Amino acid sequence: MSGRIHSLESFGTVDGPGVRFVVFVQGCPMRCAYCHNPDTWEINAGKTMEVSEIIDAYLRNEGFYHDGGLTVTGGEPLLQVDFLIELFAEAKKHNINTCIDTSGITFKPDNADYIAKLDQLMTMTDLVMLDIKHIDNEKHKWLTAQPNDGILAFAKYLDEKHVDVWIRHVVVPGITDDDKYLFDLGYFIGGLSNLKALDVLPYHTLGLPKYAKLGIEYRLKDVPAMDKGKVIEKKGIILDGIKKRREELSNK
Repeated sequence: MSGRIHSLESFGTVDGPGVRFVVFVQGCPMRCAYCHNPDTWEINAGKTMEVSEIIDAYLRNEGFYHDGGLTVTGGEPLLQVDFLIELFAEAKKHNINTCIDTSGITFKPDNADYIAKLDQLMTMTDLVMLDIKHIDNEKHKWLTAQPNDGILAFAKYLDEKHVDVWIRHVVVPGITDDDKYLFDLGYFIGGLSNLKALDVLPYHTLGLPKYAKLGIEYRLKDVPAMDKGKVIEKKGIILDGIKKRREELSNK
């Protein structure tokens, strides 16, 4: 089984617990306005790699990953679910910790064949890092060119499957930093019993040169980078939403 791969990173430190071997897959249906990997959008680009090549590359430096593991990111990993099933099956033969960094955009609860494959994959997945770009559906569509209903349904699916989840949210000035929506995001994820961590990240502009090189318009070119100091305050609002939801659940 081969997958469509953009690149590999042998020393990832922000892609799950510990030091990790990171596989960037090619292809993504999202068009996030602040995406810093627009070169991964095209589905038919990149290079094909066999599962064995990736596992061999991991094992060559296995000693570095004793407290980490293997993370597949992108692009959108779940576009290549068959490849991930075989990759993670091989990984588990070597007791490798597995993580998927995903937007959840491919989740279609009415597609029985896809859900069956996803069920199989989740039995071999130790952690899902789920990006929730915006809790409001209309604003999510403006920001990413996709709705968020399937993404939120995917979060609930992971909870039902008892798969640990880390939620990631990028705070963009004037776009995703509204206190009401941050609280609503917290209230939603507060209902997930599998929530293990929350990463609130400041928007940055480091991707602008890549857009210029690729000849792609950068829609947020006039938006300044997020003040890192304010991110702590904004995370606190999300945490307030989590607390509120959990208080309500505990009182039922």
